[in-house]
Amino acid sequence: MPGTNSQTHKDSYLGDAELAALDAHWRAANYLAVGQIYLMANPLLTEPLLPEHIKPRLLGHWGTSPGLNLVHTHLNRVIKARDQDTLCVWGPGHGGPAVLANTWLEGTYSRTYPDISRDAAGMGKLFRQFSFPGGVPSHVAPETPGSIHEGGELGYSLSHAYGAALDNPGLLVACVIGDGEAETGPLAASWHSNKFLDPVNDGAVLPILHLNGYKIANPSVLARIPESELDDLMHGLGHEPIHVAGDDPLLVHQAMARAMDTALDRIALIQRTAREDGGAERAHWPMIVLRTPKGWTGPAEVDGLPVEGTWRAHQVPLSGVRDNPEHLRQLEAWLRSYRPAELFDEDGRPRDQVLECLPDDERRLGASAHANGGLLLRDLPIPALERYAVPVDKPGATLHEPTRVLGDLVETIMENTAERRDFRLVGPDETASNRLQSVYRATGKAWQGETLEVDEDLDRHGRVMEILSEHTCQGWLEGYLLTGRHGLFSCYEAFVHIVDSMVNQHIKWLRVSRRLPWRRPIASLNYLLTSHVWRQDNNGFSHQDPGFIDHVLNKSPEVVRVYLPPDTNTLLAVADHVLRSRDYVNVVVAGKQPCFDWLTLDQARAHCARGAGVWQWAGTEDGAGEPDVVLACAGDVPTMEVLAAAQLLRTHLPELRVRVVNVVDLARLLPKEEHPHGMHDAEYDALFTRDRPVVFAYHGYPWLIHRLAYRRAGHANLHVRGYKEEGTTTTPFDMVVRNDLDRYRLVMDVIDRVPGLAVRAASVRQDMEDVRLRHHGWIREHGVDLPEVADWTWTG
Repeated sequence: MPGTNSQTHKDSYLGDAELAALDAHWRAANYLAVGQIYLMANPLLTEPLLPEHIKPRLLGHWGTSPGLNLVHTHLNRVIKARDQDTLCVWGPGHGGPAVLANTWLEGTYSRTYPDISRDAAGMGKLFRQFSFPGGVPSHVAPETPGSIHEGGELGYSLSHAYGAALDNPGLLVACVIGDGEAETGPLAASWHSNKFLDPVNDGAVLPILHLNGYKIANPSVLARIPESELDDLMHGLGHEPIHVAGDDPLLVHQAMARAMDTALDRIALIQRTAREDGGAERAHWPMIVLRTPKGWTGPAEVDGLPVEGTWRAHQVPLSGVRDNPEHLRQLEAWLRSYRPAELFDEDGRPRDQVLECLPDDERRLGASAHANGGLLLRDLPIPALERYAVPVDKPGATLHEPTRVLGDLVETIMENTAERRDFRLVGPDETASNRLQSVYRATGKAWQGETLEVDEDLDRHGRVMEILSEHTCQGWLEGYLLTGRHGLFSCYEAFVHIVDSMVNQHIKWLRVSRRLPWRRPIASLNYLLTSHVWRQDNNGFSHQDPGFIDHVLNKSPEVVRVYLPPDTNTLLAVADHVLRSRDYVNVVVAGKQPCFDWLTLDQARAHCARGAGVWQWAGTEDGAGEPDVVLACAGDVPTMEVLAAAQLLRTHLPELRVRVVNVVDLARLLPKEEHPHGMHDAEYDALFTRDRPVVFAYHGYPWLIHRLAYRRAGHANLHVRGYKEEGTTTTPFDMVVRNDLDRYRLVMDVIDRVPGLAVRAASVRQDMEDVRLRHHGWIREHGVDLPEVADWTWTG
């Protein structure tokens, strides 16, 4: 239970008055946290606590809240004393009661939500809304002022914190890491972010490892190893740990204040040495290890079992309050132990002593503009695409590597943002592999570690971020975007799956924040997925997986977008669009290998604006009536195979009326009522027809196209070819043959599905089958594709 205000201690770091004020603020925050979990009435305990004052469903997490309240209280102190621009990332999962309590105490919650006033009426609403229908979640969420971090899933707090600090030289980002989160793989990798933090151009991150001993039901690893072993671990990761431990509140306040000042003094010295003296040694940044009991100041024992300091304090320590008089008595004693009359006046307003440690309004953690990044966001200076577009005199006459050309565009964006430093390119060691290496002419790869003569493109001040951890790349970029900047994530298509859960959380964040008028739009999270399934023939089956598209398109339609540009100019047009967009997750899949140029820049812009359209030059429609068959495609390799099939049909079955449809924006296949980019039925039917066979060559798993189009009138006529988990190390064309996506198989599909054609074109179908059989023998003898495939060009 809390100590007294008047107690003094030997070798005190804080004076009595300051200690009393900090303790009062902390006790007030603890009281508010408990009240949110339990109370729906009688917030100030102006009458004895009754069962009807208790929520019927008790939800929330008490165990971590006292420690979070302590951190918040002491951050207030140093922010005020140093006038320090600060953001805090609250990692411990469901520590929502603590952060909500503190933002209410500092007044930013009431400013954001005027109906939750900073008085008794507002306190009652604050309590009632927590984990209550129509209220707010139990964890730190978009609804929480001052937050950029969704607390519902663990592992990402530290990478988010570093992303926020990048290119923010005046910002301190405190990051609280809980016992459970410290055991996750993503968190373990993100400790290495300090090797990429530039003390000249970036801000500082102060990790606070909060060890209260337990997770939900088990001891935590880092809390149970010897302190010397933990110190060795942190030293090895490049940090200087400062320890704070205890269960006497006033002693812990003294130690925490000293630790905070020591850490910030060290940070200031590191930055001053780098910025003024030109120090080039890699910094060993401070961190704080905070050990306090789980459920600190809560019930010591319930029903004869220990609670405080054990796993039983994790969620709701007293679960039967409405029905168990003894639990109700314990809850009232617990709440009154914080002495609420000392903390709040008769009207429920925090007393002056409680608010004494608060910094000025704009410095309060709940009011940080960095936590509402759209307030700071500036338009990205994207140059005119004409400078980068490839000339296309006629379709299919030339080839370019799409991502290499895109790299030239990104290089200029880096140049245009050199002074303002608000654009970053991140990826897992694949920038050059993905043909984006021209960006190194504008900036190098961020690196604070040792360099050798053989190293290339490393730069202490660089803005390309490479680490072989997709989780860390994702976390960096999310933190960067959420604090008002722009970026691009380049990744091999197969391995972006590693961040499936992270992108899911970010999509949920965007969906909720769109419904909050005070949250300003931020730059979109843009993925460039290359080294894709159809051209990972050199690496083999392990590198062949296009399923990230399926994962993303399962998510909130108002947030997600997927683009499959078929050539270089359409990639430029798509990139220009997504980099200018706000509040989306954009997935762009494009190849890095030489690809035929189909469209001029103007044609590409128009095609991308439509999202899907007829390529009249590729088909054989005569304008009289409907086509006999529709050849549809989405993706660069499927597009090439469809055009090659169309050319074969033109040669062997010239009387057949073939329509070629290319889809860039995959969501166009959905009904309009299901996705903002979807088509009305009439529009879809005009493009694909209602009753003619459609052979669709798709980049990914074929059943996704069926799922998107299953409600369309012509769905029964839709036949999709795509990747079906057939892969190995082989030739490029053998990849499409193995998955029945090749041009010869597509011609056979047309013959099989156009009424009356099977008998009339039997010899053509046999010829197609013969080529496929010849292909298998050829590649095994020669190791390369058939000459008519390898040397194919469009002649339509």
